[in-house]
Amino acid sequence: MSLQTEFPFTLPRGYVDEGGTLHREGVMRLATARDEIEPLRDARVKENEAYLTVIVLSRTIVKLGSLSQVTPKTVEGLFSSDLAYLQDFYTRINFGGAAEQAAVLDEVQAGAAYSAFESGQVPVPLAAAAAGA
Repeated sequence: MSLQTEFPFTLPRGYVDEGGTLHREGVMRLATARDEIEPLRDARVKENEAYLTVIVLSRTIVKLGSLSQVTPKTVEGLFSSDLAYLQDFYTRINFGGAAEQAAVLDEVQAGAAYSAFESGQVPVPLAAAAAGA
């Protein structure tokens, strides 16, 4: 049995790049310890702890539409609903365990776009999720 390390997603609204192209389909990988530790040294995170979410997501989203790279600037340009979706998605695949990861894959394979808002859950910032909030 192999470990699933990458998970496809579909953004509720999508990222619109500078050329006006809409990007909705993407892939997020499981986070490593380094993905969560290194950003803590970043001056932007020291100035505003909420920026941790932006950096961690930019490190773990390996594909978004036809973009060659996902950067913090890309994540900053997401609509709020898409940011909330990705925060929840990150939490589910990284902290939810095997059953939660299987549920995510089942939803994606069935063509369903999981929505934290439909389930009544409110996404929490990544740092709070990692701390068990």
